Amino acid sequence: MGLSKKSSPAPTEGWELEGTAEIPKPPPSRPKSGYPQKNAETLSSQYGLHLFLAGLLVMLAWAVHAVGASKAAVFAYLITLMLLQILWMAWYICRRNAQKRLIQGKDTHAGARWLKCAITLFALITLIMDSFKIGFFIGFSNCLSVTEGIFPVTHAVHTLLQVYFLWCHAKDIIQSFKTLERFGVIHSVFTNLLLWTNGVLTESKHQLNNHKERLITLGFRNISIELDDHEPNCNCSIQGLCSIFSQGVYYLYPFNIEYHILASTVLYVLWKNIGRNIEHVHQHKMAFKFQGKTMGTILGLAVFITTIAIVVVYLIQIGRSKIKSESALRMFYLYAITVLTLMCVAGIVALLIYRYENKSLDVSKNPARKLDADLLVGTASGSWLLSWGSILAIILAETHPAYTWFNLPYSILVIIEKYIQNLFIIESIHREHEKVNDDIKTLRIATVSNGSTLSLAPSYKEIYNGTSGIDNGNLPQVVNRNCILPESNGSGSLDEEKSDTSAPVTPSTSDFSLNSKKRPISNKRTILMNIAAFLLLCNLSLWIPPAFGCRPEYDNGLEEMVFGFEPWIIVVNLAMPFSIFYRMHSAAALFEVSCKT
Repeated sequence: MGLSKKSSPAPTEGWELEGTAEIPKPPPSRPKSGYPQKNAETLSSQYGLHLFLAGLLVMLAWAVHAVGASKAAVFAYLITLMLLQILWMAWYICRRNAQKRLIQGKDTHAGARWLKCAITLFALITLIMDSFKIGFFIGFSNCLSVTEGIFPVTHAVHTLLQVYFLWCHAKDIIQSFKTLERFGVIHSVFTNLLLWTNGVLTESKHQLNNHKERLITLGFRNISIELDDHEPNCNCSIQGLCSIFSQGVYYLYPFNIEYHILASTVLYVLWKNIGRNIEHVHQHKMAFKFQGKTMGTILGLAVFITTIAIVVVYLIQIGRSKIKSESALRMFYLYAITVLTLMCVAGIVALLIYRYENKSLDVSKNPARKLDADLLVGTASGSWLLSWGSILAIILAETHPAYTWFNLPYSILVIIEKYIQNLFIIESIHREHEKVNDDIKTLRIATVSNGSTLSLAPSYKEIYNGTSGIDNGNLPQVVNRNCILPESNGSGSLDEEKSDTSAPVTPSTSDFSLNSKKRPISNKRTILMNIAAFLLLCNLSLWIPPAFGCRPEYDNGLEEMVFGFEPWIIVVNLAMPFSIFYRMHSAAALFEVSCKT
């Protein structure tokens, strides 16, 4: 009984036996159980949480001056965690280098180059901060614990190795030693989170001490002025440098804080990718270009420069006298209201353009993209908490200073602006890339080299589906620079085909103009590009004031009179780090949106 191929062109029917019934397909095999790996993921996440909670309690005991809890205990705990992570990273790098000849999966969406460049920049500033700490320890080595000298050295080594690790392995999809690697990666995630928490706590203590001094200057006599970051009770062996080291280090903490939180997010995506089966999808290269973004960039730079000037004036005037402090608060509120209003208008215009286009969204699973969206909403809650606290304090306060009525619209705009911006960013990162026209794909079948030799190659899709005729010895003919498939009846000899293809073919410029010319920029796309660039620079601008001590939530005094000094300060210290991180994370997300638009 012979074999014959069906005349139907449907590629799914394939070859069948003549005169017999269709052979039933075997039932699909059951997928392998994922319980062991799911248990490993659960166990590793619980391990990380225990590390984090234990570290938080140690830091809390030191912060509240618990008996027996010292700064040395915090440093000893963090040094131990960093050393364990250094050992794991070294083992992973050596094992990965030994297997570099093997084909290993990569997540093209994780560990973007611009994100790793930002981490590297913050890491370099963190290394400068570590050098300041080493200099401070050398100056006061006679009365400091040895852990205060070991900590910055260990932290510097940890930073150097971690930056190298993230550059080389942030995109890895680990498929071997998965259980062990889950514990190693999650250990790294929570180690960075604890280092971030330590930086936030230290920097918050310094800001709180400055705030207490300002309140006493303004006449609040019932405030305790116990300082937590005072210099040791011994003479500095490096005259003139110890004060520079002790004061200069606090201007570098914002960069150290951002470094650790960004590193922990990249490591978290690496942890989520362990054992993941990923489809090999072509990744569109994204590059930031200023073409078409001139207006948004100019306006954003104007906001950025103005912000720096406002922060300098604010820090000079606040706490000098009651009149100067109120003047600085009014200046800050008016500036912030103007910027937030412009950002709200820009976000609304962008959302209206999206509603008009009505394009489909990419809903495929992507850990990096999901983490971006979750962080935007989660970290925005910090500033929303502060804004609602200010609104409630204005409503409940018995007396209202003049600057209070600037605080009310400012707090409302903070809520609205982040709400609109989150909608814009989340929809932008989920929008699908524009697909290449089918005519362009057809043109890519023919590749001309050296002007005389025509190399004919099927498209990748044809090879993958097995529909290319090249494997069967059938070559497409080129007539008048158009690609025509040969007749199925076999007419035409091979010599004729050779004679047709042996002549030099010189394609005209218009044939490949779709590939060579850039995509025309429409008016809507130009507006979106300018909005993304403007919001990017505005978020960088709004990151500067709270990161470097310009915090009206501390200085206006209204919330402290309503809620009490200590409760409101606790709320601010808990919520402010998330508010600061939101601005930096939004800037990073908007950079990706600007490249993608």
